[in-house]
Amino acid sequence: MSRSRSRSLALATAALLALPAVAVAGPPWVSIELPANPLDRSTRGAYLLVHSFHHERAITMNIMGRAEGMVNGKRTSIPLAFRETSRGAVFALDQSWPKGEAWVLVITTGAVNGKGGATALVGIGPDGEVRSVKVPNRKQGEWIIPTDPTAQEIESQLKTLAAMDGEGGINLGFLPLVLLPLGLVAFRRR
Repeated sequence: MSRSRSRSLALATAALLALPAVAVAGPPWVSIELPANPLDRSTRGAYLLVHSFHHERAITMNIMGRAEGMVNGKRTSIPLAFRETSRGAVFALDQSWPKGEAWVLVITTGAVNGKGGATALVGIGPDGEVRSVKVPNRKQGEWIIPTDPTAQEIESQLKTLAAMDGEGGINLGFLPLVLLPLGLVAFRRR
């Protein structure tokens, strides 16, 4: 083999190895589990558990997150701390954000330099209950590929959660739509 061809092959191999693992091997995935198992000492007391995957295989990857919310009318972002559990590729998250407000947890796994990971948006109502879990994604052929959430997606979800009633998570904006049919039924019976 010629020296220039060997050098080209070596450079191509080095370039391939320098690519993020996500670009070479496909995207990661993230899954949220709740409630955490209180019988497992490593998950006891956790608010929720985060699973990281590559395709169908559970693989431990870097994980990061933040809680986005409004405290006393001011937008607040709180970094989240995750702890390892007795199960591989499963991390526990304890509640570190204030209670009584709506929050969106932005939890990302498998990102390289802050890009290319899978992000779960966990919506928490003012009563502290999880109201939604969404992994932003797009379809590419037969594959579902995670996408980075936009600031608008997070903001929209936070506004929806903040509008919920703290007891049952009912959006009071829908109340007239519920009462109108009841009023029509009562009016017809007269």
